[in-house]
Amino acid sequence: MPPLSTSAVVTALRSAGCVFAEDEAELILATARTADEAAAMLDRRVAGLPLELVLGWAEFRGLRITVEPGVFIPRRRTEFLVQQALAAAPGASVVVDLCCGSGAVGAALAASLDGAALHAADIEPAAVRCARRNVAPFGGHVHEGDLFAALPDTLLGRIDLLAANVPYVPTGEVSLLPAEARDHEPLAALDGGVDGLDVLRRVAAEAPRWLAPGGHLLIETSARQAPLAVRTFTHSGLSTRLAVSEEWDAHVVIGTRPGALLVEHLPAPEGSA
Repeated sequence: MPPLSTSAVVTALRSAGCVFAEDEAELILATARTADEAAAMLDRRVAGLPLELVLGWAEFRGLRITVEPGVFIPRRRTEFLVQQALAAAPGASVVVDLCCGSGAVGAALAASLDGAALHAADIEPAAVRCARRNVAPFGGHVHEGDLFAALPDTLLGRIDLLAANVPYVPTGEVSLLPAEARDHEPLAALDGGVDGLDVLRRVAAEAPRWLAPGGHLLIETSARQAPLAVRTFTHSGLSTRLAVSEEWDAHVVIGTRPGALLVEHLPAPEGSA
C-alpha cells in the first residue's frame, strides 16, 4: 500500500480522541518499517491500545524500554524516583528493582551507576520476560516471585539501593483509572489494597534485613498517602524523608537503614570475658 501521510495519521488519531495526535503520528511513522505496518499500528491505536504497546517500547530517562501486553507501562513521573535514588546513593554497587514491571527503573539506574550489580524481581511472568530484555545490556538479573522471596539470599544485608515502584492505587479506585491502564495493565501492578499501601507496608517491613548499613529504600506513592507511608517507613526503623516534585506531581518516600551496626550484633573482642 502507499505510505500514509502524516496529516492522514494525525487526523485519524484526533478523531479517536488522542490529545497528542501530532507527536503520536510522528512516533508511529518513525517506528513502522513498512506502510502496511504503519497502517496496522494506526488501527491498533485508534482501537484504544496504549501508544507504548502499539510501538512496542516506552521512552524512560532516555532509554527505549521494551514493553508488551500484560506489562505495566513505565510512567514519566517515575523518572523522579530514579533521580532521587541516584542522588541518595551515587556510588551504589548493589541495586535492586522490586516490583520491576518492564525493568525500566533498574535499567535507568544501571545506566547511570557504572558497574553496579543489578537485580530485579516481579511476580508477573510477562513482566519478568520483558525485564530480562531491558536489563540484559547492563548485565542485570531478573527473578520471578513475590517481593523479597524472589531474591537470592546472598543479597541479605548487602543492598545499597532498593527501588520499589509498588502498586498504590486503592482497590476502590482502580475502576476510575484511564481505560489504557485499567484494560491493558495487570491488576497486580495497580491495586495496592484498601488504602493503596498494602505492598508498601510489606516492602518497608522487610527492607531493613536486606539493606546494607546506610542502604536506601525508595518507593513512589501519592500525595494523599505520603504521610502514612512516611510513618510506615519510620516504624520499620528507617531514617525517613519525603521528596516531592511539583513538575512531575511525584512523591517518593526515602528510607535509610542506620549506617552503624548495633553493638550487640558485633563479635566480642578476643580475650574478653
